[in-house]
This record gives sequence, C-alpha cells and structure tokens, in this order.
Amino acid sequence: MGTLDFSAMQEIQKELQQKYRDIWKPLCPEHGRSSLLWMMIEAGEAADIIKKEGDAAIMDDPETRRHFIEELCDTMMYFNDLMLCYGITPEELEEIYLEKHKRNLSRW
Repeated sequence: MGTLDFSAMQEIQKELQQKYRDIWKPLCPEHGRSSLLWMMIEAGEAADIIKKEGDAAIMDDPETRRHFIEELCDTMMYFNDLMLCYGITPEELEEIYLEKHKRNLSRW
C-alpha cells in the first residue's frame, strides 16, 4: 500500500468529481461553503460515535473503530473538496502548516 498524501487525496476527489459531474456541483469558490458545511457535518458524525459508543469502543471494537475511521475519511474528503474549491494546493497547505507548527512551538 502506498502513501496517501494530500496530492493523492485530491486526485481521488477529482476522479469522483469527474464521475459525478452531472450530479454534483462543481468544485469552485461558489460551492466552498457547502463543502465546509458538509465537512463539519461529517466531523459531527465522528463526534457522535465518541459520544454514543465511547473511547473504549473505538479502541477495542473493530466495527466501531472502522465506522469511526470511515467518518474521519468522509471529513477528509470534504476537506480536500474545500481545498479544491479554493485552489489550495498541497504545497501551500504544507508550507503554511509548517509555519503554524513553528509558531505553536514557541507559544507557551
């Protein structure tokens, strides 16, 4: 199995977008808000699993763990859609992520 980085995830999202182009709205700034809202909904579904099933189930029950990871994947898919809507490249994300990390290291 290879590495699934943001470049690969964005290619996967572009593939899905192409397949469903007649059904889905295009990935453009006008639809970025929808991608953000869907991402938040999916993150909420992951939070619901924590709330309803608990931490131990996520760690110990394979079915609960798989469901939790699936919701995290949905969240990441919409995160990548959001990046694509605004033309944010993996390289831009990496650069600013690392800058933010460096700032966070010196905060407290």
